[in-house]
Amino acid sequence: MSVSLMYEARRATPLTAAEAAEVERIVNAREASFPYPDEESCFFYDAGDRAPDAVLNGSTKLPFRPGRLFPVIAHVLDTVTELRRALPTAQWSVSTDDVPVPWDETEGYALAGMRDAELIAELSAIDEE
Repeated sequence: MSVSLMYEARRATPLTAAEAAEVERIVNAREASFPYPDEESCFFYDAGDRAPDAVLNGSTKLPFRPGRLFPVIAHVLDTVTELRRALPTAQWSVSTDDVPVPWDETEGYALAGMRDAELIAELSAIDEE
């Protein structure tokens, strides 16, 4: 059984050419900086796999390795935060399976502990056992 982060942006109007280009720029830049090539980063669904008013949606299957969990979550949520700021008129929904991820105007999307260096180090030690 796996846990996923899911994200979706909805609005009545489709993306403009400029917005689509900005989304592509953000996704490409964030993908290039993803730290684990053997893990899943942001995965965006094709337009045909979206609800009629969804302009962007996708999911990320979270890693099973404890030491990678929070770095992957942080990277994906930072990507979605950047996308939300690029598409401010959309209605956004971000969750881990059925649990909403909170939005903060200053910090963006975040989960408790996702940047806690000591916790990440402890979880990484489990990977090495």
